[in-house]
Amino acid sequence: MSLQSILKKYFDFDEFKGDQEKVIQQILKGKDALVIMPTGFGKSLCYQLPAAYFQEHQEIQKKEESVFATGVTDTTKNKNKMGLVLVLSPLIALMEDQVQSARKKGLQARAIHSAMGSEAREKVLNELAEGALSLLYVTPERFRKESFLKALSQVRVRLLAVDEAHCISLWGHDFRPDYSKLGEIREQIGRPPTVALTATATPRVQEDIIKQLQLTDVQSFLGGMERPELSLQVHDLFSLEAKIDVICELRKKIEGPIIIYWSLIGTLEKAFAAIQKRGEFTEEFPLEKYHGQMRPAERNRSQQSFYQSDDMTLFATPAFGLGVDKSNIRAVIHGELSTSLEAYYQEVGRAGRDGASAEGHLLLDEEDVSISMDFIKWSCPEPSFVRKVYQLVRDRWDEYRAGGNDFLRREMNFYNSRDFRVETALNQLERAGSLILKGTHYVALDIWNEEFFSQSQHERHFKSQNEKLLAMLRWAKQVEQCRLKLIYEYFGSAHHEDCLRCDVCLERA
Repeated sequence: MSLQSILKKYFDFDEFKGDQEKVIQQILKGKDALVIMPTGFGKSLCYQLPAAYFQEHQEIQKKEESVFATGVTDTTKNKNKMGLVLVLSPLIALMEDQVQSARKKGLQARAIHSAMGSEAREKVLNELAEGALSLLYVTPERFRKESFLKALSQVRVRLLAVDEAHCISLWGHDFRPDYSKLGEIREQIGRPPTVALTATATPRVQEDIIKQLQLTDVQSFLGGMERPELSLQVHDLFSLEAKIDVICELRKKIEGPIIIYWSLIGTLEKAFAAIQKRGEFTEEFPLEKYHGQMRPAERNRSQQSFYQSDDMTLFATPAFGLGVDKSNIRAVIHGELSTSLEAYYQEVGRAGRDGASAEGHLLLDEEDVSISMDFIKWSCPEPSFVRKVYQLVRDRWDEYRAGGNDFLRREMNFYNSRDFRVETALNQLERAGSLILKGTHYVALDIWNEEFFSQSQHERHFKSQNEKLLAMLRWAKQVEQCRLKLIYEYFGSAHHEDCLRCDVCLERA
């Protein structure tokens, strides 16, 4: 069955987009690929279609064998011939949505992650061992589980897909230590053809991804970086009130859904309340918010309302938007400075995916730089800090259970409500296998990975994040060169004309 036929049968598309077909052909030849493609431009198809290809050919083989078989067909010999597409992803929150979407398309897809119950995990492991899956999503730490390794050894991994591949690099904007073992994991499962996928990666990060994953026969595909429909503008402002003035003016001018991103939940809530008090957002301009401190039911309601609306303004933290399938967002406004050009371009790129004109606005108050610096500091806690949190959970668990994260903050001697180092440390400890979440509290295990919490690794990563913030600030402050052209050059894509739509190009014109 041809790739075009599979594309139509499983995904209901008549043609491939961009480099998708070239990537898939590279994979089916048994070679490696590095794919840089913006969110929403079809990265997942690059590994989902091979899964459909393997699944389809096994079904054809079964039918052919049943025709020529005498008596009852022995299907047990076929059960492991399909092979598996194994997807490594750090985003547990998105896995179930991705699995449900794939299963609706007819793919035999499942996920295994820590948020599942033991009975559900056992069921998936059985399906895996029996060769009943064509597509499986897991997080890297799953490879520490003997039960998973045993089930995986029963099947052939035909393709390893590493999603959010920039997480493997210290020089990336979202380095995760648990990704640092992926080269060893790939070796462990027989060095299958591998596709590494990310929305944004500088040339340095691209080289590091290839090196860390030990890819040899690899081809890089840099597709879809160009966003000619985007108009980017930076507004120099001096207060939250001035930002709210600009937001209200933009809302009156822009028709369609808008996302306004805020780095800090506290600032988001303050701005949201101030706009509500003004009364300028009425039924004509519905307003919602989305952030991690809201109850799950509230977040889900806000998300669904935004999906279904054609004119809503959503105040959100950057976590909103990962996996969001809404093509008609007309503007993305950043209320605070992003910590990197990678994060900024990924977030602003959620506007205009339908190809129609869209806008990106950055509301720049230079005092926000200190907030961005704090944000980096809190997201990269010192190894000694992480170790102390681990020891408190391990040695004073009853007090931790009674007081929760407030107890940990108190013992760590800091009281800034915006400082989320404790939460970051707990997440890192869980990924490292030192803590396990039981109910609403963590329990310490007798595991400490010194390499995972290396001081030298921390220092390199912290320095890299501050360099990215400096590059972001320089891009925002400069008024000499086209904004889009500078972004393309930052990601290694040169030879572009000026966009003639950003604030710099319009001012020069």
